[in-house]
Parts: sequence; C-alpha cells; structure tokens
Amino acid sequence: MSLPAEALVNKSLDLVSPPTTYTQIDNLLNDANSSVDDISAVINLDPALTARLLKIVNSPFYGFPSQINTISRAITIIGTRELTHLVLATSVINAFAGIPANLFNINDFWRHSLACALASKLLAIHCGFQAAERFFISGLLNNIGSLVLYQALPELAREAINSAKFGDEVIFEAEKRVMGFDHCEVGSALVKAWRLPESLGEVVKYHHTPSQAENFQTEVAIIHIADIMVSSAELGNSGDRHVPPLDPKAWDLINIGEEVLPDILDQVKEKLDDLTAVMTSS
Repeated sequence: MSLPAEALVNKSLDLVSPPTTYTQIDNLLNDANSSVDDISAVINLDPALTARLLKIVNSPFYGFPSQINTISRAITIIGTRELTHLVLATSVINAFAGIPANLFNINDFWRHSLACALASKLLAIHCGFQAAERFFISGLLNNIGSLVLYQALPELAREAINSAKFGDEVIFEAEKRVMGFDHCEVGSALVKAWRLPESLGEVVKYHHTPSQAENFQTEVAIIHIADIMVSSAELGNSGDRHVPPLDPKAWDLINIGEEVLPDILDQVKEKLDDLTAVMTSS
C-alpha cells in the first residue's frame, strides 16, 4: 500500500470519527463474561445511535409484527451479530454525511452500497456460508475509500470522476493516474486505522481484483461479483459510470451458476427501497 494513502487516512481521521461504539461491542462479543445487557448498555450511551437502530429494526425492511422499543429486545429478535453490523453500518453512513453535494450524489452512493450489501449476503447464502451477515457489511463498505477521497481531496476526486465518466477508464484506474493511489488503497488504510476486521480490509483492498487477495479470496470474490451485478443493474451509483471488469477467477472461487443471479437481483430490488430509506434518513 502506498504511503500517501495511509497519510491521507491519518489526516482524514480528524474529519471522520472511528466507529468507537462498534469497537466496544466487538470487544464485548469476544469476552465470554459479557452479556446482552452489557452490549445494550454501550449502545444506550449514544441516544442518537439508539434512535437510529430502533428506527431500522422497526422499519418495513424487517417487517416485524410488533413494535421493538428497546435495544435488548432488538438483540433478542435479530441477534447480536446482526445488530452489531447495523451499528457499524449506521455509524459509517452517519460519519460521512458531510460529503460535498456538488461533487456527487451521496444518496446514490449509499443506494449502490446497500444494493451491493444485499446482493453480497444473498450470494454468500447461495455459496453455503454460515453467518452471512458479515457479507452484508463487507458489501456495504467495499467502496468506503471513495468517501475519504471525496471528503479529503474533492478537486482531485472530481478530476478522476470526470475522467472516468467521459473516458474509457473505470474509476479506480482514473484515481490511480490522477492521484497515484485509488479508493481501494485508501479504504484498506481506513479499515486498518479503525481496527476493523481483517477480512473487511481484504475486501476493501481487492474488491476489483479478487485473484490478488492474499486471504479471504472467496469473500472478496463474492463482493466483487455483487458490485458488478448492482452496477450492471444501475442500482444507485458509486461514482463510476462504467461497470467494473470481471475478474474471471471470481466465478471459480464462488462456484455457483449464473442462473441464480436474476433471482438474487429481484430480491435486492424488492428490499432496496425500504432499506435505503431507513438507513439514509437522518
């Protein structure tokens, strides 16, 4: 990874706070002596986060028949791991709320990212993975480095976006030429600085080139294919006007047939509006 990408992230940490509540919860999950009450207590210390989480679990996306009024009840209903991933998701979305509106459409970005999250989880289920919730967060945050670029280097980011839009380059190639590094490197540096899981760092770094991943190749391949699927279907926009190229090894890694893809896309489209509405509302 290039030093400039790490330096940019270190500078950006003053603008974008790390998801400290998620880190605290993750530590509790790895503590055999912790309880649901301990996790609830950490979340409840942040009233804004608590309100966002309860709004999400009571939304049409989940469709529970009765109102969920407490975090402890939410944990009982959807599970600790899923709620923990919601904490990370909503914390990151909220952290990047200040991206300049004249640079690109942040709602389109998150719509694309949420579509990728849904597709990634569904692909993982087809591949036989247990605890597929982690693929949701990997799909959601695979382009997180783009937001750092848009926030910290808006003019250079705009140049890369325009170059990709009006030329034959995909966005990460344009970023590399304009800035010397791309959103994959920046995102990987951010994941490392935030002390997020190693598998997420691999996804962020190699989601356009899964055959180069050092570890977690299948997970990276799933997010790679999900990204291409939702880009082809024009579900939101990550800033790239071109569909990213397919790494041929990705199909071998996930080992599923193409016939399942239309059904997965239909399921994504069915859930996407409700999820986007609740995740991106203030």
